[in-house]
Amino acid sequence: MGLIRSTNLALRFVLELCALAATAYWGGTGQRRRGRRILLAVTAPLTVGVVWMLFVSPRATIHTSPLVRFLVELAVFTAAATGLARRGRLALAAALGVGYAVNRALMAVWDQ
Repeated sequence: MGLIRSTNLALRFVLELCALAATAYWGGTGQRRRGRRILLAVTAPLTVGVVWMLFVSPRATIHTSPLVRFLVELAVFTAAATGLARRGRLALAAALGVGYAVNRALMAVWDQ
């Protein structure tokens, strides 16, 4: 069972990277001018990463209740999946959403 739990934590890390990539993709593929797309492609994942570091990561700078951590986490993954869906990448958006839901459910069951 330890290997499965470790795999779930590894999946969590991969999903976090996917959320960052999704926000970068969203920012870089809009209808804006090239300069604004580049700016969004850099600042969107940077903002998500900072928010994650401050509120959700295991070594979060701002200690909050588990409910606040969950809500911030949910907002990050919802924004990432929505960004993919808005760019027409529905299968990727669904995969990210389902992957997050399964991972989060297992984390709750195993108290990770």
